[in-house]
Amino acid sequence: MREDIRIEHIELLAPAGDWDCMRAAVANGADAVFFGVDKFNARVRAKNFTMDELPDIMSFLHLYGVKGFVTFNILVFEEELNDAKRLIEACIDAGVDAVIVQDLGLVKLIRDISPDFPIHGSTQMTITSPEAVEFTKPFDIERVVLGRENNLKQIKQIGDQAKLPMEVFVHGALCVSYSGQCLTSEMWGGRSANRGECAQACRLPYDLMVDGVQKPMGDVAYLLSPKDLAALELVPELIEAGVTSFKIEGRLKSPEYVANVVGKYRKAIDSYFAGRDPQPTKEELRELQQSFSRGFTYGFLKGTNNKQLVEGTFPKSRGVFLGRVKQLLRDGVLCELEAPLKRGDGIVFDAGDPTKPEEGGRVYDIRRKGQKLEGEAAGGLIEIVPGRNDVDLKRVRVGDRIWKTSDPHLDKKLRQTFETDKPYRVFPINVKVAGRLGQPLQSVWTDELTGHSVEVRSELGLVQAEKRPMDRALFEEQFGRLGGTTCALNGLELDLEGSLIIPMRELNQMRRLAVEQLEKARQQPRKYRKRSVDVYEDAHRQVPAGIFSSDAGGDRPQQPHLIALCRNLEQVKAVLTTEVEWIYADFEFIKQFPAAMEAVRAAGRKIALATPRIHMPGETGYFKNMLNLRPDAMLVRNTGAMYYFMKHRAESKDGYRPELIGDFSLNAVNHKTVELFVDAGCSRVTPSYDLNIQQMVDMLRRTDPSTLEIVIHQHLPMFHTEHCVYCTFLSEGTNYTNCGRPCEDHRVSLQDRIGMSHPVRVDEGCRNTVYNAIEQSGAEYLPQFRELGVTSYRVEFLEESPDQVREVLDLYSRALQGAISGTSVWRALKATNQLGVTRGQLVK
Repeated sequence: MREDIRIEHIELLAPAGDWDCMRAAVANGADAVFFGVDKFNARVRAKNFTMDELPDIMSFLHLYGVKGFVTFNILVFEEELNDAKRLIEACIDAGVDAVIVQDLGLVKLIRDISPDFPIHGSTQMTITSPEAVEFTKPFDIERVVLGRENNLKQIKQIGDQAKLPMEVFVHGALCVSYSGQCLTSEMWGGRSANRGECAQACRLPYDLMVDGVQKPMGDVAYLLSPKDLAALELVPELIEAGVTSFKIEGRLKSPEYVANVVGKYRKAIDSYFAGRDPQPTKEELRELQQSFSRGFTYGFLKGTNNKQLVEGTFPKSRGVFLGRVKQLLRDGVLCELEAPLKRGDGIVFDAGDPTKPEEGGRVYDIRRKGQKLEGEAAGGLIEIVPGRNDVDLKRVRVGDRIWKTSDPHLDKKLRQTFETDKPYRVFPINVKVAGRLGQPLQSVWTDELTGHSVEVRSELGLVQAEKRPMDRALFEEQFGRLGGTTCALNGLELDLEGSLIIPMRELNQMRRLAVEQLEKARQQPRKYRKRSVDVYEDAHRQVPAGIFSSDAGGDRPQQPHLIALCRNLEQVKAVLTTEVEWIYADFEFIKQFPAAMEAVRAAGRKIALATPRIHMPGETGYFKNMLNLRPDAMLVRNTGAMYYFMKHRAESKDGYRPELIGDFSLNAVNHKTVELFVDAGCSRVTPSYDLNIQQMVDMLRRTDPSTLEIVIHQHLPMFHTEHCVYCTFLSEGTNYTNCGRPCEDHRVSLQDRIGMSHPVRVDEGCRNTVYNAIEQSGAEYLPQFRELGVTSYRVEFLEESPDQVREVLDLYSRALQGAISGTSVWRALKATNQLGVTRGQLVK
């Protein structure tokens, strides 16, 4: 056990989607609760809370010594900044303990409003390295929530190097994509994951296409659907790695789930610090599975193991595995139980295809060799008899898996923890009592939780006792009557001169008054500094909304230009036969960069090298190698890289300071985020793909157009994931160290339910990106962008041949010159006519 870590350093952080979940969290030992308010959070499908409820929520939580964090972990569009400001002000007024933020522009706004209001960096910020943590420090971010992909060794390395408290997810659903880097939901469903509307495209079935041919996968269809994270057995290792906040996922889950998971982790943490065995029993693990489970995994905490992350045969919670159907009976099935079962439990029969209707229902009876069993069957050959009208046994087959989907007895036990009139917690109170004849009785009550003290006096004076003077036993009895409150008498100091007495009603009144004042003091909101702010005061310009006019952009530059992003050397050489000046090299392997540099330099053009989208601890050597090649610019895709290159530019001794261009993955959707990255050293910033045309125009009206670079043609990069499809399904290995590199010999794509085949590509860090099958074009909006002063337009290639590269660039060049319409461009290319999210979602 690490001697430098005490239990008070550790926080158990629970989710709450509604009041019942919040009560369940508090009742079962959470130190803090995170919850969403209205639309500004990453779980808009949860019930969430209203802004008006904030004072009541914080009063309830603080009464029990629990912190409350508001999740503001989405991107904030330009026209929403005033609403965002109002919510932040409401959080400050209500004494919220911290706000969890994704949008760096919102961080900037919060710091304008309040210099001391606590901010936590959401996992949606994609913070996965010490350098990324360093990037946040100028904004006084109090703690960061690390990416779910960081392993224990990396977590310790980040904590030791960055010296900032770390919050880590320990239980619940895993996103297959890096948080903040998933565009699939919006691409296909018009519901952005960066806006709290995830449609869970990762939970859909896909066919694996290898070199254009479908690979038989048996009943494995859910190629991107991870199991659920369960790190209960790793509690000691997490504590010793320096994790300070254990975060449980689940704002869409039931209060029973919250009670179950919080209670289990509370027990494990307390056991660790008490010197007891913190390891859960088999029964406790089964209870966790019962509340919600797609199968359990350590995720990436023990390192990358692609074979263990995705099971592939079902995408939803199954509960506890009971066994397989061994024989069909007249009124039920025979099963060799692997977990306990009793009457009333819910079951489902799993034939291996959850896309089709499944048979399931309540257990009506359990028998052993025809004899009814009372109570619970724990194992052996058991005859399971479902409710007469619940299951069509004609649709059940020998070999089908049986899952216990619900346990009413467990649910009742969990509900009893928070469906009670008793206080969820009580806190020790110390009382000092002093009295003199003829004077009021004096008492000082101190709350050990807060250290706050109140002084309470009797209304009447003390008189001489004729028979039974007041003594310690009497005070302990009278002042100890604290049932129904959150207080418990812990210590009593008594200082009475002589044999004195006072009416009992006086003592009762003093006790009630003291408790009322202590609880009221505990519920007082925390105080923060707050300033009045105009959210658009720092905007570059204010272009009127409505019809675009020829002078809308002011004194904008007149010559727009194209930039080509290439993913192989042949594409680079094709671009060099055109008039395009800037080329971005975004290759799978860094060893291919020098040839591209040589070709571009020989042609007298300019080149930028693209960083990976993710930066993990120990990967700065990649950036160093890029600097050694001395390109004209770096296309920066994460804040870790941003910090590294900022530092290089500040410390460069030979004068080489490459231009920095911020890419879409920095998630800039408002003028404040753009300005933040420009202030950090970017010459241009690429707006996030979360913006549709109207939201893009809203941002352009308030942003210096020379600082923006708009992608107008691309295959949208949908998933970006540590989970390697190549390793999982084309190799016997578990990760990049033993997979045999099938990605160098094969091309994989994922075919969806409508037959579209989405390419999967790897990067230097062996991370996968799944690209949309059809490219999209924003060519139709070029006139609006030009009128607003934008001059930098990027065209991104993926698998295009050299001839296709030249054709695409020719079409866009002519569109920029006004020789052809944008509509004719996307029609000629058979591309999707849209910018960012699906066309129909928010465009007016």
